[in-house]
Amino acid sequence: MPSPMIADKYGSFFHLAREHQVIFYYVGYFSQHIVAAMADAVKLQLEVAGVATPTRRKLFSSFIEMAQNIIHYSADALTPASQNDGELRHGSVCIRREADGSFLLLCANPIEAVLAEELRVKLEALRKMTMEEIKQAYRQTLREEAPEGSKGAGMGFLTVARDARQPLDFDFDTDDASGDAPVFYLKAAI
Repeated sequence: MPSPMIADKYGSFFHLAREHQVIFYYVGYFSQHIVAAMADAVKLQLEVAGVATPTRRKLFSSFIEMAQNIIHYSADALTPASQNDGELRHGSVCIRREADGSFLLLCANPIEAVLAEELRVKLEALRKMTMEEIKQAYRQTLREEAPEGSKGAGMGFLTVARDARQPLDFDFDTDDASGDAPVFYLKAAI
């Protein structure tokens, strides 16, 4: 006889995801191969749903940037920090459709505590920029070398901010008592 506890435990999550129009959700370890597979699934799902090409492009590029950020900076890694090829880092990403047909793209991952304040300063400055200033900073960053300590070209947050229809929203969940790494949350409205 099937266990009713499966429906009790998993069913509430399933119904909550449906109620909030979650079209994609992943929590677990990220690698380049996993992101490529997720990207294929997201791309196909958006095409089949008839999402307009400009919106699909923005969602897709922002999704990739958020996933890359997890791969490069999540504090929860199965691989050593010195291993650049085949990194496995923990986080989550979610795409949900809003009632008005727009989308929310959310991601979360633990980060090193020393990076949290640096990240906060960077994102606060980005939130204050106009769309023209974001586009100008994006073009300028294309011409520059990657910042010291960056595993990318410094384009990730600029790309997401450029594609978002409102300033990026972010938060940190810090439990000082546990000593765990703070969890970084990022939300982009597309």
